[in-house]
Amino acid sequence: MDKQHGMMVDTEKRPRTLAELRASGWQSKSVKQEMRDNFVRMLAAGEDLYPGIIGYEDTVIPEINIALLAGHDMLFLGEKGQAKSRLMRLMTRFLDEAIPYLDIPGVPVHEDPYHPITKTAQRFLQEHAEEEVPIAWWPREERYAERLSPGTKFADIIGEIDPSKLVAGVSMGTEEALHFGLIPRMHRGIFAMNELPELDELVQVGLFNILEERDVQIRGYPIRFDLDVVILFSANPSTYNRSGKVIPQLKDRIGSIIQTHYPQQRDLGIEILQQEAGVDEDGEYPVLVPYFMAEIIEEITAQARRSKYVDQASGVSARFSLANYRAMVASARQRAIVLGEKPAVPRISDLGHLYASSLGKLELDLMGSHQMTEQQVLESIIAQAIKVVFQQYVDAYGLEEIAEIFRKGVRVEVGDMLPSAAYAERLQAVPPVWEKAFEVNAATSDPVRASCVEFVLAGLYALDHISRAQKHGKITYEL
Repeated sequence: MDKQHGMMVDTEKRPRTLAELRASGWQSKSVKQEMRDNFVRMLAAGEDLYPGIIGYEDTVIPEINIALLAGHDMLFLGEKGQAKSRLMRLMTRFLDEAIPYLDIPGVPVHEDPYHPITKTAQRFLQEHAEEEVPIAWWPREERYAERLSPGTKFADIIGEIDPSKLVAGVSMGTEEALHFGLIPRMHRGIFAMNELPELDELVQVGLFNILEERDVQIRGYPIRFDLDVVILFSANPSTYNRSGKVIPQLKDRIGSIIQTHYPQQRDLGIEILQQEAGVDEDGEYPVLVPYFMAEIIEEITAQARRSKYVDQASGVSARFSLANYRAMVASARQRAIVLGEKPAVPRISDLGHLYASSLGKLELDLMGSHQMTEQQVLESIIAQAIKVVFQQYVDAYGLEEIAEIFRKGVRVEVGDMLPSAAYAERLQAVPPVWEKAFEVNAATSDPVRASCVEFVLAGLYALDHISRAQKHGKITYEL
């Protein structure tokens, strides 16, 4: 069973002719009305409207809700990696499970059985009894299409005159001469255009006509269709707000601009990170990620978003965090496999492999970087992230008991392939404060203890309490 415009429809007994459809009581609605009604029903029932979306509860989501109630076309404005595309795709949740359409050969759109827009469909209805008019059903997942702007031509999304039809004798000024683009083909559905400012101006004019008049005009031939389509856009503020990138008439016709943002708290970023990373932490070589290591990965991204060496106009995507998290876990798992350790516990030394997962994801500010390489910028960002996270642990838990151990002249060598037992030898007794501060069992697990030791050492170095020397891929910390 599925719900169709306020009534229950048995999927096995859906109407198959226009007569059966009319007898069923099905009512025609615009896409925006359909989405509004389903949204209201789901909102009143307390359903999860936007599954998988974290951190937008008080900012972005209320604006989307209002836009849906208002029946607006929407533009999602934000930097890369802010879930703009995901939010656009989630709009299909507010469509019916399936809608009926006229199953007539030669009709390029999914026609509303009661209100067809093409002359071919209109003539068919005039010439046939309702019992002879076939009905098929268009599923929700097929009623959404999206396009990336670069390289998109007018013919791709609006349409073009079809030369083969002209050769066959069809008049150029008629709708039969058209080859429909994506937007007309999404009549009664949702069309999303990514990176709106990158669209050619001619295409933008075509979109303006659709938003304003809901018609298709090709090569000067105004062929009117009562198109019923929801249009969604995405854009980066740095290009959308640049003069001349988007024609004013098009901007003026977009109903609501939904401004997205990066996570405003680190814990929300970590929640997104762990949800999206897709890391299997079980299996033959299970992984245990100490929370402070997840904090460092997310703080690296936060520092990159604030760095004067990084071009902030381009943004630092959440994919930066995801790639780094996966690389860190993979490094820990490699160590566990080679050394036969379980569980695999990521350490600070695993961050030495983040260059491979990070390089290319940061765009340097040529004015602010002062000829620094991308690797040097990343090293600086990682060091600052470790310092910030460790300082917060020091502020919260003191950790003087821990710091004192390493101030007594203990010399500790660390490395991503060093056995965890080597750390245990350097630190026989685990200070009781560790269990409270790190929320991991460092006293009975050598891999966890090794991770804690490296965090403390890297933190003390970041605060200039101890020195560090690096040689042949291994790092030595000493007073």
